Amino acid sequence: MNRGSTTGPARICVTNAKGGTGKTTVAINVAGALSDRGRDVLFVDLDPQGNATEGLGLGEAYDAQPPTLFDALTGDPAVVSDLVVEHEEMDVVPSNIDMLQAEHELTIADLMARINARGLDVDPAVLSQFAVNVTPGMVRGEHALDTLDRALSTLSGYDYVIIDSPPFYGNLTDTGVFAAQHVLVPALAEATSERAIELLMDQMVALEQQTGITVEMLGVVANRIETTSEAKTMLKWFKAAFPDSPVWQVRKRVALQRAYTEGNSLFGVDEQCDMAEVFGDIAAEFDRKFGYNEVTA
Repeated sequence: MNRGSTTGPARICVTNAKGGTGKTTVAINVAGALSDRGRDVLFVDLDPQGNATEGLGLGEAYDAQPPTLFDALTGDPAVVSDLVVEHEEMDVVPSNIDMLQAEHELTIADLMARINARGLDVDPAVLSQFAVNVTPGMVRGEHALDTLDRALSTLSGYDYVIIDSPPFYGNLTDTGVFAAQHVLVPALAEATSERAIELLMDQMVALEQQTGITVEMLGVVANRIETTSEAKTMLKWFKAAFPDSPVWQVRKRVALQRAYTEGNSLFGVDEQCDMAEVFGDIAAEFDRKFGYNEVTA
């Protein structure tokens, strides 16, 4: 690790509950850009649909038998060390079909935590009958959103952890944001993004109030930009809404889809693409912010 005097990797959750924003493509290419700068990157696919797992050429892992990421989040966090898969650009904790049950399981865990926190005259163990893995013994504190944080804390040797969150609000997404406490928001340069981002910010405030953490916005990636008046208007809105955060612009490029199909980021294929420079700028900004001052690639 080559990060100043700070210990532990920088964790970043790439998140937007609005579907179709290219969230996974952004997450993969940010991770690829960081790797291209010589950083040791762990990519965590928290999305039950497993799009990033597929986009990194690890489709077989999605159908793997337990233990899986589901078990690390809802049972023993330490099993995550057995799930790390090597990729030519980064290490990956893949998603799995079992993750389709994670939201349900984490909701039960959170109910157990609330029972304990409020001192209710209810045995939280009664909820175990509705769960696959969760028991009162795995729940700590006043909420159950720390399971990914606990799992990641068992790993070492990384400069960055990039978390690709699900495209919906809920405990699973909150688990990713809680673990990272830094978010990068992909958004389309269209009017519907305004409501989506406002809702996302409300969700971050609610999470901060529930858990006592502070979530920092690292920037917005205006994705799949086209030359339209709507896009120009939305770029102005992004900059006005986040005056203290960078707004990066990624234009539509077939090369992004081709790299995804090949199981890599733009930095892991031979084809040249001008958008690689944008993702390189994002990586450079993260290095500056988190104290990585030298390119070692």
